[in-house]
Amino acid sequence: MDIKMRNILIGGAWPYANGSLHIGHIAALLPGDVLARYYRAIGDNVYFVSGSDCHGTPVAIRAKKENKTPGEISDFYHEEFAECFKKLGFSYDVYTKTSAPAHKNFVKEFHRKLYEIGYVYEKETPQAYCESCGTFLADRYVSGKCPECGKDTRGDQCDFCGAVLEPETLAEPVCAVCGKPVSFKNSRHLYIAVTRLRRELKELVDNHPEWRKNAVIFTNRYIDEGLKDRALTRDLEWGIEVPKEGYEKKTIYIWAENVLGYLSASWEAAGKRGGDFRELWGKDAKHYYVHGKDNIPFHTIILPALLLASGENWHLPDRIVSSEYLTLEGRKISTSRNYAIWVRDLLKNYESDSLRYFFLANGPEKKDTDFSWREYVNSHNGELLGAYGNFVNRSLLFIQKYCGGIVPRGVEDSDLNGRTEKLFGSVGRQIENGAFRDAIDEIFAFVRSANRFFDTQQPWITRNTDKRACDNTLYQCVQIIANLAVLLQPFLPFSSEKVRGWLRLSSKWERQSIPTGFQLPEVEILFQRIDKKVIEIETEKLKSIL
Repeated sequence: MDIKMRNILIGGAWPYANGSLHIGHIAALLPGDVLARYYRAIGDNVYFVSGSDCHGTPVAIRAKKENKTPGEISDFYHEEFAECFKKLGFSYDVYTKTSAPAHKNFVKEFHRKLYEIGYVYEKETPQAYCESCGTFLADRYVSGKCPECGKDTRGDQCDFCGAVLEPETLAEPVCAVCGKPVSFKNSRHLYIAVTRLRRELKELVDNHPEWRKNAVIFTNRYIDEGLKDRALTRDLEWGIEVPKEGYEKKTIYIWAENVLGYLSASWEAAGKRGGDFRELWGKDAKHYYVHGKDNIPFHTIILPALLLASGENWHLPDRIVSSEYLTLEGRKISTSRNYAIWVRDLLKNYESDSLRYFFLANGPEKKDTDFSWREYVNSHNGELLGAYGNFVNRSLLFIQKYCGGIVPRGVEDSDLNGRTEKLFGSVGRQIENGAFRDAIDEIFAFVRSANRFFDTQQPWITRNTDKRACDNTLYQCVQIIANLAVLLQPFLPFSSEKVRGWLRLSSKWERQSIPTGFQLPEVEILFQRIDKKVIEIETEKLKSIL
């Protein structure tokens, strides 16, 4: 009996194309690729989409500083992003940009219909303006003191107390870019009546207790204390034109168009493969949204509000995979002070699987986590190379050296087979539930037990004293390696592809078996050791910034 493939949409947050990616972006977005690779392996119809956020104030300001057009700035960083994601193994089906004609056209048509539904109205409202930068500012580009807790914050949300804010409510408001005081000018805009959708939004969060805890807490608080109608338009030159008479000189507010990128990008992806776009956005699909916690309200409030208000029965978010923050050597990452590790630079010197392993095994899933060079190097040398790489290489090289590269005869081990079957099931469930750290921890517990098995059986001794026992040990080790390669495929795609190539393995998410007599090809070292001198060199670079 054929099992119908499920439609799985995985949307990764769209980074602003106004500066390079840093490690915080990767820590937040990498789980999306794990999900995509896993669901493809089990046979589902996966659409993994994202793109670069090319519009809005950040890009326009960067362009003005560099005497370039916003399009030149955003295109430059878009290309850099795409290259970084490719090198890190992100398997996007479509990675596009909000300035792409297909996205613009989709958004305009969506908004045109939205304005006719009845959830959109006109309102005159104060909008922050920076005389120094010569531009209106998006809410998060206004800084000041929170009216609730008094801490320094931005104009849309307080990171300290969680209060939902408006720029005009801040004490001592300044431009987050240049630091100069801002003024407020009244302007007429289109608003979406989010408050009229309170019941539906509350039902959405109540019906999804499996969302990340931070998403549930923040969304409930937002609904209970801070639900407000949100602007759909802004007085900005760089953006998508408003498809409504009288609003020709305004653009669609960035968060009212970039979240629609999940629709426009998946529409593009469906078109490329001949898939059914409407079915992907129908009731039987499953949707994941992967991002940092600062993007929670846009995925749990703004996106659902747009989808609900349209009246077209679009599929609402199933899973919110919202990461906490990643710090750097105990300090907050600051792009303005250049206190960051830039992904483009990181990829020049370190293996992609090595980076993926660290950010997944130490990901900020439930609380903020820290990247330190000492922990990274020790993690690579100790776990990735010392445990996994060591087991793979010493087992296969032993066979090459003493068995002519031919997998020796062994006996099927029902206990090992049963344990492996269970591992596929439990790791799969953990991935589906967004528990990536637990998943990779369980796999590496299996790796460590495999190393203990090799050490206990002592094939370097039994090859002379008990050949049958030696052959059986090596046979079992090959079976373990084969299954590890598939289990680790979503996490470590590059090294897994090597091992799968050596053993001619399927990519299917199921227990693998290598037959007696299989001829191994030439095997290379899976991971290289990182010199511990790197710790001092890299930390000194960071200290020089402070």
